[in-house]
Amino acid sequence: MRQENRLKPGSGGCSVPRSHHCTPRVCFCAVHCVKRARQHRWKWAQVTFWCPEEQLCHLWLQTLREMLEKLSTCVFGLRDRMAVVARTPDQLCSSCSIVCVGGDGMFSEVLHGLIGRTQRSAGVDQNHPRAVLVPSSLRIGIIPAGSTDCVCYSTVGTSDAETSALHIVVGDSLAMDVSSVHHNSTLLRYSVSLLGYGFYGDIIKDSEKKRWLGLARYDFSGLKTFLSHHCYEGTVSFLPAQHTVGSPRDRKPCRAGCFVCRQSRQQLEEEQKKALYGLEAAEDVEEWQVVCGKFLAINATNMSCACRRSPRGLSPAAHLGDGSSDLILIRKCSRFNFLRFLIRHTNQQDQFDFTFVEVYRVKKFQFTSKHVEDEDSDLKEGGKKRFGHICSSHPSCCCAVSNSSWNCDGEVLHSPAIEVRFHCQLVRLFARGIEENLKPDSHS
Repeated sequence: MRQENRLKPGSGGCSVPRSHHCTPRVCFCAVHCVKRARQHRWKWAQVTFWCPEEQLCHLWLQTLREMLEKLSTCVFGLRDRMAVVARTPDQLCSSCSIVCVGGDGMFSEVLHGLIGRTQRSAGVDQNHPRAVLVPSSLRIGIIPAGSTDCVCYSTVGTSDAETSALHIVVGDSLAMDVSSVHHNSTLLRYSVSLLGYGFYGDIIKDSEKKRWLGLARYDFSGLKTFLSHHCYEGTVSFLPAQHTVGSPRDRKPCRAGCFVCRQSRQQLEEEQKKALYGLEAAEDVEEWQVVCGKFLAINATNMSCACRRSPRGLSPAAHLGDGSSDLILIRKCSRFNFLRFLIRHTNQQDQFDFTFVEVYRVKKFQFTSKHVEDEDSDLKEGGKKRFGHICSSHPSCCCAVSNSSWNCDGEVLHSPAIEVRFHCQLVRLFARGIEENLKPDSHS
């Protein structure tokens, strides 16, 4: 066999037969392949194989086709959550997949439709805060076309559309955590990236009023929110994630084939089995921790939340599938110190190395604003019974604005009292995680 390789020596990847041609003297077939480029990008290429015997050439093609038939899948392109729900069971079978083109908002719509459909089919009540959600067998593919493309950047390492398309073609699969946000035993929304109160909540709320500015609205609202410098008083109660084998400050980012995600899932499953047989303490007597005070921002990240402007993200060591979230609390501080904190999101310095910043790895948490109205205080009363107090010793916040909003993956949630739980590896994406930096044109 003679091979004419259009790539550099040593390149190659997952290949698909393209075509073949025979002449009296020689036969050849062309296959598509993937080569790695810089900054986690993938590029399309092709390789031509030459063979002097027609029978041998047909044997190659037959073998490749048989291998590809085992990997065949049905792909649907859907525009929103209603399009997912409208599909019949026969249309969305276990071998099907869903691909959407858009930003994080479009992905969130498809995600909600898929999770909701799966839970209804399994008879699971999504509004119950302690419900054990059923994972979906369908994979979701994302072709990035948004403003930040946080999900793509955090799972692939780049927001390049060609790279994401090639991950779908190759058939990669990556399990990812999902958090459910409840208020008074009602599901508000699911989240896969950022759940932010205070600074990021104010930005998204203000930017929604200025959509006519296009992408510039985020810069304008960000500057306005920074100068306003509002702080909010409340109580955060959380349950530390004892099952994880990492920590938010261990400088070990989530990568393809992540050991932390594998081990954390195994330990979480063991905890759940023990709880099922009554071998562990019930949730009501678990060691919850309570943090009270005035905060500029409260962020919970299921992933690093990296993007082009912040290549390392809000929490560089957050993991995609460990069943936990990094809870970041930024207490009241001066504008100058808060600016120093924000700048560190763009460089290699430790952004948690400030006295006014606290970070915890948690598997569930609750938040209650100081100014929650009496008729919406069911969660607050439950917190009083559990913890005995809600920071009654703290004086009222001096800020003019009493409540902020929650930024839930780019959508506004107005409820100041929420309960959040994290569901380990609930959905699967066409991705393999960010790969370690390799030399360009290395083997796929």
